[in-house]
Amino acid sequence: MKTAKPFEIPKRLVWEAYRDVKAKGGAAGVDRESIEDFETDLKDNLYRLWNRMSSGSYFPPPVKGVAIPKKTGGVRLLGVPTVSDRIAQAVVKKVLEPVLDPGFDEDSFGYRPGKSAHDAVAKTRKRCWRYNWVVEFDIKGLFDNIDHGLLMRALRKHCDTRWVLLYVERWLKVPMQDPDGSVTLREKGTPQGGVVSPLLANLFLHYAFDAWVRRTLPTVPFCRYADDGLLHCVSKRQAEYVMRLVAGRFRECGLEIHPEKSRIVYCQDANRREKHADICFDFLGFTFQPRRCVSANRGLHPNFLPAISRASKKEINRQVRSWHIQLKNDKSIRDLSNMFDPVFRGWWSYYGRFYPTGMRQIWLNVNAYLVRWIRRKHKRFAKHKRRARSYLKRIARKNPRLFIHWELGCIP
Repeated sequence: MKTAKPFEIPKRLVWEAYRDVKAKGGAAGVDRESIEDFETDLKDNLYRLWNRMSSGSYFPPPVKGVAIPKKTGGVRLLGVPTVSDRIAQAVVKKVLEPVLDPGFDEDSFGYRPGKSAHDAVAKTRKRCWRYNWVVEFDIKGLFDNIDHGLLMRALRKHCDTRWVLLYVERWLKVPMQDPDGSVTLREKGTPQGGVVSPLLANLFLHYAFDAWVRRTLPTVPFCRYADDGLLHCVSKRQAEYVMRLVAGRFRECGLEIHPEKSRIVYCQDANRREKHADICFDFLGFTFQPRRCVSANRGLHPNFLPAISRASKKEINRQVRSWHIQLKNDKSIRDLSNMFDPVFRGWWSYYGRFYPTGMRQIWLNVNAYLVRWIRRKHKRFAKHKRRARSYLKRIARKNPRLFIHWELGCIP
């Protein structure tokens, strides 16, 4: 006689979760099993996972700690779950997200369907024109410091599905296997790198920050993308008050704002002439600061606008340099286009949305590498940089679609 499972989890849900995990790819976890390895016995592996989740006997293995370099220096420890655990988390996310996301604040943009970093930057740009002062904050180690008790209390407020609550609790407590092989037990936080972690972090911050701001500071607009946030103020005095209040609120919730990445910024432009030490801030890879702007009414004047940040440009230039384009003289110009232009288009799609001329120096650097490539590939140009540049210019004018920056008119 067949015994009913304690939890009703549709098999279709596990299949859809697998497809989502496969589409995103990712490294192997502590079991060293890749997605390709998992797929060698796909049907049995998915059935085994469904069976264990439905019976309540699924216990997640430790997450693999991987050190990821930060753009600003130092490293961030990313927790990589196994493939099967990522699928299990995706199952829970598929159930939880439709329940939680509609209740999140409209000014919370990170890791949410239908919202993007560009939406956050566009809204921030408009508010910087209306409000003179910005309180910028960054939460120090958000994913490592989320209070489990507070998070579960918030989750139970929205969800009463027993198996979802059971597995979320197990994921919160799962240990991390560090790069040296040692295992660290977890009493707080949720692994950065887990499928369900961003959703849980958004839930925590919804109550710790978003809903609290709406109650406590109803006239202060804010914008939050995961652990980065901004609040817009009408005066320096109000900004100082808001900064103190926000720092205190995060302490109450077991969190801390990063002292070096949190500050008060003055949105200086043609109409704002106060003196203040900080007149720029970085947000989502863009730097907001006074920039030259041309309008029909006012001609050339400074405006407070976003453009690709110095840190983002530095990282892009580092990546382009690592490709050693100039050494690939066994390749044709079309080969180089196939290899690198999709990446260039991705950068342009993101960073070119606001103040696109901020990317000009990147395109000039790419052209310089292509000139060096020509001088190595064609010996007749080895000692003639100017002639090599002219030759590349002819190629660019004849084939502008080879590279996105040629299409944009940045031709050697």
